[in-house]
Amino acid sequence: MTKLRELKQHLRPGRVYRREELAHWSTAIDRHLKRLVDEGALTKLAAGLYLCPRDTVFGKAPAEDDELVTSFLKDHRFLLASPNAYNSLGLGTTQLYDQTVVYNHKRHGRFSLGGRTFDFRVKPAFPKKLTGEFLLVDLVNNLDRLAENRIDVLARVKERAPSYDAPRLWRAARDYGNVGTKKFFAGVLSADMPSHVR
Repeated sequence: MTKLRELKQHLRPGRVYRREELAHWSTAIDRHLKRLVDEGALTKLAAGLYLCPRDTVFGKAPAEDDELVTSFLKDHRFLLASPNAYNSLGLGTTQLYDQTVVYNHKRHGRFSLGGRTFDFRVKPAFPKKLTGEFLLVDLVNNLDRLAENRIDVLARVKERAPSYDAPRLWRAARDYGNVGTKKFFAGVLSADMPSHVR
């Protein structure tokens, strides 16, 4: 069996691979990668990052965001978010944003992966999944990045905050909020929180 054929046998549709992973099964990895890309067996997503495309009735499916980011970071600890999710909070925000934010512990900056732009932001802490409380805190953290009117949005957050579970919202602000966000929620929630939570 040729090395190229052996390499092909390790490819799984939908998986994203780093060059160094594929090098385990090749004696001439750059030549083999070029050949596989030319044949369509692999799609180059970014420097050193390749997708084994999955065929669908609509053509070749793009890489799943989770798969793509896991391979890029070499880490499973991250949270995918989008400013568009703020529109689900009932605050009257309506802007649409063409970006995916990746909260993580390793990389910072904008990276183009598979023709899509990801905004990687290093944060010391973030939840394993998006919650309403986290989104509300994240919205206040990121007000300066949004196209919405800052004063109007903060007024609506102040109105909506009492409808949330106060201790959970405060824990989200404490754990994930920046200094200004913590102060904001401390002021908004002070009347609704027992003293031992503050």
